[in-house]
Amino acid sequence: MRLTAFCALLVACATTTAADFDSDKLSNWHQWRGPNADGSSPDANPPTKWDAKTNIRWKAELPGKGSSTPAVWGDRIFVLTAVKTDRVAKPSELPTVDPKFKLIPKPPSNFYKFLVLCYDRNTGKLLWEKVAAEKLPHEGTHETHSYAGGSPTTDGKFVYLSFGSFGTYCYDFDGNLKWSRDLGIMHTRLGWGEAVTPVVEGDSLLINYDQEEDSALYCLDSATGKTKWVAKRDEKTSWNTPLVVEHSGKKQVVTSGTTRIRSYDLASGDLIWQFAGMTVNAIPSPVKVGDSVVCMSGYKGAAVVSVPLGSKGDLGSEGKVNWRYTAGTPYVPSATLVKDTLYFTAGNGEMLTILDAKTGKPVLTQERLPQVKSFYGSPATAAGRVYFTDRSGTTVVLKAGDTLDVLAVNKLDEPIDASPVLVGKQLFLRGDRCLYCIEEK
Repeated sequence: MRLTAFCALLVACATTTAADFDSDKLSNWHQWRGPNADGSSPDANPPTKWDAKTNIRWKAELPGKGSSTPAVWGDRIFVLTAVKTDRVAKPSELPTVDPKFKLIPKPPSNFYKFLVLCYDRNTGKLLWEKVAAEKLPHEGTHETHSYAGGSPTTDGKFVYLSFGSFGTYCYDFDGNLKWSRDLGIMHTRLGWGEAVTPVVEGDSLLINYDQEEDSALYCLDSATGKTKWVAKRDEKTSWNTPLVVEHSGKKQVVTSGTTRIRSYDLASGDLIWQFAGMTVNAIPSPVKVGDSVVCMSGYKGAAVVSVPLGSKGDLGSEGKVNWRYTAGTPYVPSATLVKDTLYFTAGNGEMLTILDAKTGKPVLTQERLPQVKSFYGSPATAAGRVYFTDRSGTTVVLKAGDTLDVLAVNKLDEPIDASPVLVGKQLFLRGDRCLYCIEEK
């Protein structure tokens, strides 16, 4: 159910250095949680105030339904959506229901088109639209979810995306399909739906396939889609996105989970360390803080833990960690990192907590954000401000600091479940019906 980031004005050449590429990434929003994978955008300075008629540079109507967060690179924006078609399944086309998986939402009888959309960042013009797949879903979704919950990512050359059961795909920036993979049908908890967000790191593409049976972390070759390694996971459905970090010259892939928080060697898939798990339905993304990683969840409980990246082996539930915290944690949204502080809201609600990310000590404890109620999208931060967009389309903008300092409350006339995207002087919001580019005039 999560609500999870991409695309590009780029001329790739053999002389491009790693430093150049890192700089490019900071100037874009190439993945689900932004350039630093923590909701922060160091080079951005978007507006603080807008409404349906003020500071809207453009808006583009979106087909279908989706809660995936757009990704931006250069002058392009990529968005995923799923469109219900008029094609009704014949009796022979209906999926066989496996009785061992309890389904609350009823599977649909209509086929869906799974679309990749590319828009011009300057004008909102649709540059191209591709049908990745047209398939009959085997499960329904939670009433607040969609069939396009996972967000795309890019390495500045190609766009990578996953519709989970309906395929994983790689396109170039002109919309040409480079490869696709079928990783199999997913069975999610109670049939609430999927949200698979890929992470690209060099020549590796990571896909977390946590589900009710046969959960696994896949590492694919980003150029071909071929499997590099698979790590089987003792996990149920989690809807969380891996985090790639580097520590002591080795890249780790950190995943949250109900059973365990785990770190894998990116090169081999070998388990480096693991620690006790989160609450049920571990959705929020891990965040790197210095030489540690912070994981949290907040469904039927509350848990935050900071684990040293230098850990080894099985830490059990009592192993050495930096700190723990057990109140006011998010269910669907992820936290954002503002310098050395973590901002997050309790459950899916409006109560804000700020923690010192290095010590775990509270700076602000469950203060109510004004004029908002429920969040699926995750907060984002830039230019000393923090942006929270709730499900009604209302965005609260805070001045970062030790107190609840509200700079503005901005409202749009439609629901929003995707997260804010902050790039340059612009803010992008993907609503239920439209994609908005917000820029001060």
